[in-house]
Amino acid sequence: MNEAIGVFFIIIGLGFDFFGCLGLIRLPDIYNRLQASTKCVTLGTCSILFGLFLFKGFSAAGIKAFLCIIFIILTAPVAAHALARGAHKSGVKLWKDSVCDKYEEDNR
Repeated sequence: MNEAIGVFFIIIGLGFDFFGCLGLIRLPDIYNRLQASTKCVTLGTCSILFGLFLFKGFSAAGIKAFLCIIFIILTAPVAAHALARGAHKSGVKLWKDSVCDKYEEDNR
């Protein structure tokens, strides 16, 4: 039973990874691409690792997969925020059709 659920999570994770990579190609600016890549890593890779955890159980490989999930959940959004803030501070412009700039509003 755990194997079937593990395969389900792996397929869901591959779907998130695929659409995240598609977003990296299709989206117009660095800020939108960061959003797509963060979702890709956080949801896609964590789903794949959770599927591996369900396959392996509480063995050494399963516990390592679970620890990687925790590490990714804690670091991926923080890294994306730091990259977006650094890009904004260095003057990288938003896409011309962007509606609002929250960083600019905070600096007023």
